[in-house]
Amino acid sequence: MDTSMRRARTVPLELPDSALPDPAAPRTGWGAGRPFGVYIHVPFCATRCGYCDFNTYTPGELGTSASPESWAEAYRREMHAAVDLLARRGVDAPAAQTVFVGGGTPSLLGADRLVEVLDVVRDTFGLAPGAEVTTESNPESTSPRFFELLRAGGYTRISMGMQSAAPHVLATLDRVHTPGRPVDAAREAFAAGFEHVNLDLIYGTPGERDEDVAASLDAVLDAGVDHVSAYSLIVEEGTAMARKVRRGELPEPDDDVLAARYETVDRRLHAAGMGWYEVSNWALPGGECRHNIGYWDGGDWWGAGPGAHSHIGGVRWWNVKHPATYSAALAEGVLPVAGTEALDAHDRHVERVLLTIRLASGLPLAELTGPERTAAARAAEDGLAVLAGGRLVLTDRGRLLADTVVRDILE
Repeated sequence: MDTSMRRARTVPLELPDSALPDPAAPRTGWGAGRPFGVYIHVPFCATRCGYCDFNTYTPGELGTSASPESWAEAYRREMHAAVDLLARRGVDAPAAQTVFVGGGTPSLLGADRLVEVLDVVRDTFGLAPGAEVTTESNPESTSPRFFELLRAGGYTRISMGMQSAAPHVLATLDRVHTPGRPVDAAREAFAAGFEHVNLDLIYGTPGERDEDVAASLDAVLDAGVDHVSAYSLIVEEGTAMARKVRRGELPEPDDDVLAARYETVDRRLHAAGMGWYEVSNWALPGGECRHNIGYWDGGDWWGAGPGAHSHIGGVRWWNVKHPATYSAALAEGVLPVAGTEALDAHDRHVERVLLTIRLASGLPLAELTGPERTAAARAAEDGLAVLAGGRLVLTDRGRLLADTVVRDILE
């Protein structure tokens, strides 16, 4: 998109240079070959799931302090203000190669507003040719028309939370969708022209049985999706589930059960032609999520919305969390940055090891110190990884013990 056209549509905000830390620009490192994406956080949910600790809010929690309308206006202001600030600093940000609208429940905005969300990206950063554009959706707030409008509006990928096909497991997780709806929604997305659809699973929920996991995998494979994300249940502090565990109403997830569940998931998906490309993610060839690979492989991204995080060239910053505070800051002409940190060489190295080792492509040995390469060789000797093509790649057993491998390397 022509730069002058972008500027002409910019909301006239007076932004102090202190709104974004100096280390983020102009020495951002953009254009250095790293992927660049845009993440947009939609903080609204109809209800709160008992296991969730994301930055989300229900209507009852927000009252009249914030709404999808006030969020949409603030988001538009933030995106235009961001490219203006960068332009004043002489930084020409590249067009987004990937866009990910997450939450929360973005589908609560409706298809028309989600298309407007993407239009704002086009009008500010711009979209690169062939950009991957994903939105998360709750199966219950979708329909054939919803998917048709999104596809026509430029979205290329749908990600939906299924979690389980077992009603009692969904009840324990406080999920409100009906068990069969995710499969139907996935088929509707394909019928609307989407080639890439993901379903999320959670395994290890208290009360879940082997047959429940099998039924969930049967449903996922019957839906014909090209991507599955499967996560072990983690009881996060501050959640309703954590309180139930503390009171003895629910047992803690069992590590041995979680490991067995993971092996079951991996075995079934592998047999269906899906390869793991990250410890918790499987895809048919070409179905990998490019946006998330950018996170794991050291890419840059600009985060917009309440609580969204950004990372550019070793500098990280994050927005204020509450939607009302977020909107108020932007109404006053200030980018809603709550905090920032510039990662030093050690921090960047630690993150590189932590994230890259989770990928099927593996951790480049050339990036390790001598002692770290020795630890990597030890992991291979222990059967937790293999050394191939100058990289350390986790084995099936190593994926279950990835944190241990990382800890040994970084000691």
